Amino acid sequence: MALLEVNDLRTYFHTREGVVKAVDGVSFKVEAGETVGIVGESGSGKSVTCYSLLQLIPQPPGRIEGGTAKFGDLDLLSLGESEIRKVRGKRIGLIFQDPMTSLNPYLKISTQLMEPLLIHGKISKKEALERAIAELDAVGIPEPEKRIHSYPHEFSGGMRQRVMIAMALITRPEILIADEPTTALDVTIQRQVLDLIKSRQEELGTAVIFITHDLAVVSEVCDQVNVMYAGRFVERADVKTLFSSPRHAYTRALQRSIPALQSRGGKLYTIPGLPPNLAQGIEGCAFAPRCPEHEGMPEHSAVRPALTELEPGHWVQDCPACLAVKLTA
Repeated sequence: MALLEVNDLRTYFHTREGVVKAVDGVSFKVEAGETVGIVGESGSGKSVTCYSLLQLIPQPPGRIEGGTAKFGDLDLLSLGESEIRKVRGKRIGLIFQDPMTSLNPYLKISTQLMEPLLIHGKISKKEALERAIAELDAVGIPEPEKRIHSYPHEFSGGMRQRVMIAMALITRPEILIADEPTTALDVTIQRQVLDLIKSRQEELGTAVIFITHDLAVVSEVCDQVNVMYAGRFVERADVKTLFSSPRHAYTRALQRSIPALQSRGGKLYTIPGLPPNLAQGIEGCAFAPRCPEHEGMPEHSAVRPALTELEPGHWVQDCPACLAVKLTA
């Protein structure tokens, strides 16, 4: 049995412009100790998917319209506020995208790092401080006994991200959700953060859900990958299969957008067009307006294509044009 099993998750935002189907029927599993990636452009629904699991979606305008998220004997989506609080920060940790806005600038690092232990661990402040210092040391903060009494603005961006990792892992959670933890960091610090998450994962046996827009990062850290576009998964496979034989046009386009794969001195590839406006509703394949292979193709059903298992473990959204596309320079 999977550690976490999400089935048909649907999260909509009810706005004046219409109903935004940010997550529209997403299903995936997370096994103990593995890293599952969710990759896609900004606005594809990656973060909303994971925030929904912890009921962190602002309601209103957001609403979890349906689905289940089985975590042991719990359904995360049906828990009351008091019950989900026992899961957040204790059994499921979360690294937010921007450490500067996630850390309270008015509170010392010690106060913020000790808080999960005092809430969930039911231990003394002295014990919590000792654990917090040890966790800072584990994530590579120099002189943790001194730095723990600093404020967030006294840390660099990379060090603040290390603090966020320490905060998310200090209660030894079973699952860690990492929401684009390297987006605002330079390449050197990005490598250090990725290595740190990996080493702490191996040490603690924690499963990781890794949210990113960068397929290059996915190739380094993930075991299973879900490619997301316009609120749905368009392809799902293990990382080796996804990179060796990507089937959906969007996955191929993302892969081609990796700078390291471009010819030296050549023009960097960008996916043409923009993601669709989810408030206007989508008929048929959501990627069609951006996919050159759709030109000249006969009209298909107005129903959005569903995921189909083309081979064991390799699921792809069944759009004939997207499956046939061959991206060329």
